[in-house]
Amino acid sequence: MKGNIAQLMQQAQKVQENLKKAQEELAELEVTGEAGGGLVKVQMNGRHEVRRVVIDPEVGDDREMIEDLVAAAINDAVKRIQETTKERMSGLTGGMPMPPGFNL
Repeated sequence: MKGNIAQLMQQAQKVQENLKKAQEELAELEVTGEAGGGLVKVQMNGRHEVRRVVIDPEVGDDREMIEDLVAAAINDAVKRIQETTKERMSGLTGGMPMPPGFNL
């Protein structure tokens, strides 16, 4: 029984190390969110820091539309980060449920 507990602890520590490494890699991840068929693009890293905003001149000068497109592009980038994070982390945890409040 004692050997099983030690083995479980080693496995848990390895999973924890792998999760930490994956979190560090995901923080460096860069994604591009788009809106308006690519008229507005927002580049964001895994820490949800916006790195760049590109607005195609074809958008024109409708300020309200530009604001809506920028917001939509940011939301698209956030969604892409969340999806990528979920995909990468699910492989590491082996389907093991994470405790409430555990942010991946």
